[in-house]
Amino acid sequence: MKSNSILAILSMAACLGGPVSTAAPTADQVALKIDLVAWGESIPNLTLKAGRNNDPVTALAFRYSKPIAYTGPRVLEISQASGTPQQAAADATAQIPPELVARREDNPNLVALAMLPTDSKHVTVLLAPAAGGTFLAYVLDDDPTKLPLGRMRIHNLSPLPIALRCNNSSTSKLQPKQAAVVEPTNQEVIYELAYQKDDAWVEQENNIATVKEDEQVQLVVLKSDATFFTSNDGSRSGYLQTVILRRSKNDVGVLAELDAATKSTIVARNLAQEAEAEKNARKKPARKP
Repeated sequence: MKSNSILAILSMAACLGGPVSTAAPTADQVALKIDLVAWGESIPNLTLKAGRNNDPVTALAFRYSKPIAYTGPRVLEISQASGTPQQAAADATAQIPPELVARREDNPNLVALAMLPTDSKHVTVLLAPAAGGTFLAYVLDDDPTKLPLGRMRIHNLSPLPIALRCNNSSTSKLQPKQAAVVEPTNQEVIYELAYQKDDAWVEQENNIATVKEDEQVQLVVLKSDATFFTSNDGSRSGYLQTVILRRSKNDVGVLAELDAATKSTIVARNLAQEAEAEKNARKKPARKP
């Protein structure tokens, strides 16, 4: 496999198909289920304006909880109870969007806005810590017509272009905020991932993701300074990070928070992958696509 590594074939045609479209028809009202997921540490005491049940919920760290039924404006307002300790910002340079600033004049507890699709029955809203205790909201359209059971969607939420080769097929490049759906082979997706930095391609990882027939699976590629990706000795977990979200067809109950052992495994895996990438980069000159 090394002789045919992803770095050697980046100029080949894409195999995953085009990016998943994020466009949706304009409408004022939507009705759907929402999963709130934290990009980093868990976020407590969140409420959705116009939600059917306005009890506070916690967005778990890269884990699904029980979906929230929502009927209301397409622009979702997410608030956090006053007095909740603020988290360290994942992106210290992020600016609070002007629309959020304006709405916070009437609701100081408002921490995020998300634009919801009008033609979906289920979405994931991924909340990334930003400036001033606010959050950047990334909306992943999980309607079964967009992401069928037994498939995996790959999201590039990092600031860099990435390239993927899945199940030894051709290579696909995704720009930031693009996504693509992959069909597994024998309920597995064997993938190679590289990222483009300073006009050079660097191999991030080679890995296997299991995709069961009754699951929606999403692989998210991101770059985060969240403490979630820091080991006990303070080491950082790779230049880019990867996390996998899974949802069964039955939306089974509330999942437990990630335990320390699972979190340590994720951090150790990413550290090892980064070390391997740096080792490979020193062995051979970087290739351009």
